[in-house]
Amino acid sequence: MGDIWTWLISFFFLIALVGIIVYQLVCLADLEFDYINPYDSASRINSVVLPEFIVQGVLCVFFLFTGHWFMALLCLPYLYYNFQLYSKRQHLVDVTEIFNLLNWEKKKRLFKLAYIILNLFLTIFWMIYSALDDYEE
Repeated sequence: MGDIWTWLISFFFLIALVGIIVYQLVCLADLEFDYINPYDSASRINSVVLPEFIVQGVLCVFFLFTGHWFMALLCLPYLYYNFQLYSKRQHLVDVTEIFNLLNWEKKKRLFKLAYIILNLFLTIFWMIYSALDDYEE
């Protein structure tokens, strides 16, 4: 039964990450279609970048503590990428360069979204597998 709770908690972490990344994509789309000015868009995106990094780090550590090594290894490249962005001070969106880098920022977030959705599907699979395994016992 404990394994189901582990997968359920990781499911909610991943849903939070999906929500954060979709929010960033919506802000970039609003900027692209001129619904919002660059300053507001950059400040909205920058306000959720660090929570995204923290949730991803907590999720990776959570997988390590619960002994799910495959999922922890799957989370490491994304965690390393976030760490590299943070250490190089490239994690925030620059207000003056946001229009020049708009396509790159959207592609970066779409790649992150695809990666998190892959993790989400694996988590759902393991959650169902654990529930069925507990039901058989």
